[in-house]
Amino acid sequence: MKKSIIITVAFLGLIFASCEKELDLNSPNDITVDQYWKTESDAQAGVNSIYAMFYKDGLWARWIYFRLDLTSDEGYSVSPWTELADWTRFNYINYNFWEGNAVTWRDTYKAIFRCNQVLANVPNITFQNEDAKKRIIAQAKFLRALHYYYAAVIWEDIPLVLDPSTPADLPKQVKVTEIWAQVEKDLNEAYADLPRDWSGADIGRPDKGAAKAFLAKVYMQQHKWAEAKTALEYLISGAGAKYSLQANYRDNFTDLRENNSESVFEIQFGDQRKGGTGEDQNAAVSSNRCQFFAPRGIGWSDGQARFWLVNAFKEEKNKDGNLDIRLRWTLYYPNLLADFGDKTYNRNWEWNNNEAWFRKGSRDYYRDNEDYYSQVNYRLVRYGDILLRYAEVLNELGNTAQAYQYVDMVRARANMNTLAVAHPEIGNNHDLFLERLKMERVLELAGESVRWEDLKRWGDLNTQASVDKIALRDSDFKNFKVGKNQRMPIPQTDVDNNPNLEQNSGY
Repeated sequence: MKKSIIITVAFLGLIFASCEKELDLNSPNDITVDQYWKTESDAQAGVNSIYAMFYKDGLWARWIYFRLDLTSDEGYSVSPWTELADWTRFNYINYNFWEGNAVTWRDTYKAIFRCNQVLANVPNITFQNEDAKKRIIAQAKFLRALHYYYAAVIWEDIPLVLDPSTPADLPKQVKVTEIWAQVEKDLNEAYADLPRDWSGADIGRPDKGAAKAFLAKVYMQQHKWAEAKTALEYLISGAGAKYSLQANYRDNFTDLRENNSESVFEIQFGDQRKGGTGEDQNAAVSSNRCQFFAPRGIGWSDGQARFWLVNAFKEEKNKDGNLDIRLRWTLYYPNLLADFGDKTYNRNWEWNNNEAWFRKGSRDYYRDNEDYYSQVNYRLVRYGDILLRYAEVLNELGNTAQAYQYVDMVRARANMNTLAVAHPEIGNNHDLFLERLKMERVLELAGESVRWEDLKRWGDLNTQASVDKIALRDSDFKNFKVGKNQRMPIPQTDVDNNPNLEQNSGY
């Protein structure tokens, strides 16, 4: 961890600012676009500036988790900051609310702008090694695809911007299907030129496996099951089959075993700089997630887990008659000490009896509080997820019997019985298998920012009957409007200022 991706990004905001009006100003102390983009080091710094966007408030430093984890039925907020909490329970009134919407929109398009600058300018730079140029361009394509992927999951119909923006631009809004198509294109082109592996200081950059994993995700969101199967097979049985499950489940959620054999793509966080999230030399490269999700008195406690997750883990014992070990490393809850001998941040339970909090990514193993500077990498895709996705794809393609083994690989790490032994009623029934797989994904991946896209992919947000079922375990879904709340509103200032934008349906 703490690789060159982190080390070289901070100063670049002075050069690669987003498409704001100050770009019209010509300061004699600033480097202009015409002066830049001349050398290989310019190109490398340019692509590193894209990675810097992971450390911004609107994205993976802080607020995107409220959209992906707390809006889903796994999490919620009872923050005293009412407007913030409302944005996790579908009470969207001010569409320009910064922390709930506008900053994530801004930082998403700022990241895309930086990708577009690299893609527009690096092809014109002379490199001694042409493969090095191709790898820089491929990283920019991968990262543009990543940001468009999450934008499509959150807002759906959005502007598709593929060139460096100018302040006068009024980008056109396109349907989410066109966004998916561009994500596919970028990822396929990135795959061709990304290496199978990185080494040394470059570990943590996307490789061919990361490209195939995100291709599988975008294919699955569109129910392109055959294409998803091909993408996943690269990681499981093809030329990229270098992954394996960590013996210790917890190794995926601390800073002690980062970039391990289970990691497909993870964001590299560090605590070596204690600045803010701006563009100065001391800009932080850390995660704020656990500061906002830790229990009261430990962090800000603006987000927590639904208690139904605790009960879900306790529905089935492992082969030895004990609790699923994944519960221990996934959640804080009242009986954690009684069940596993663990205190919560070295404290006896001090919160309500029906409360649970996300434990993954916390630093409780050597701290009794949290702060803004967590160095724990965030795993966007890991092999446990890949195996469960492959099982889902096989089931959708009519190969339910073949799908069992991939679920069993994940269950075996937790010392759980095989799926056939634990749930013989499933048989080869597609629907029963899918329903069980939904629970398997919760037990393996709860609190890892995949649940919202899962609910959308399964169609669980498309009918009142399915939403009513979710509301039984998450009362916030009583506010959910079918046909509206499966997407977020576009910030109203953008709609007002751009005649080519329409507010999302229902808002």
